[in-house]
Amino acid sequence: MPRRGSGGRYVPLSSQDTKQWSRPLIEEAGRHLAEAFSQGRSGRFQLEAAIQSVHAERERSGRIDWGAIAIFYQQLIRISPTLGTRTGYAAAIAETNGPGAGLAVLDAIASDDISGYQAYWAVRAHLLQQLGKTTEALDAYDRAIGLTEDPAVREFLFQKRG
Repeated sequence: MPRRGSGGRYVPLSSQDTKQWSRPLIEEAGRHLAEAFSQGRSGRFQLEAAIQSVHAERERSGRIDWGAIAIFYQQLIRISPTLGTRTGYAAAIAETNGPGAGLAVLDAIASDDISGYQAYWAVRAHLLQQLGKTTEALDAYDRAIGLTEDPAVREFLFQKRG
C-alpha cells in the first residue's frame, strides 16, 4: 500500500487509491490474521494487523469502519499503551464520535510524553482545524511540521495548514 502518489507526494492511508493495493497480498494477510486469532493469539502484532485489515477492507467496501478500528486500538492500549497507540486511538475516536471526542483523548495524554511526537501534533492540528480553532490548529501544525523529517510529509502538513 503506497504512501506516495505522483511525484513522491505523501498520501495518507485513508486517501490512498485502493485500486493500487495488491488484492492477493491483502487476502494472504487476512488468512494469516484469521489463523492467528483462531489459535487464541491476540497480542500486539495481531491487533495492529487487525487495524490494517480494517483499512484494507476499504478496497472492497469503499468505506473504513472506524468503530472497529477504535475497538482494536482500545484493546491494543491495554497491552501496549504506547504514545502511537494512544494517538491512533484518538484519531479513530475522532472519526467515530467527532473531533471533540478525539481531542479529549489527546488531552488525556501526559504533556511530558507528547513534546517530540510528530504524529500527536499532526492529529491534534487536524482536529483543532475541524473544530474551527484556527490559532491553536496553526500552532499545532507548526509543531508537527517542525518535528517532521520526511520532506513529503512536511509538504503535506504545510498544505493542510493553509
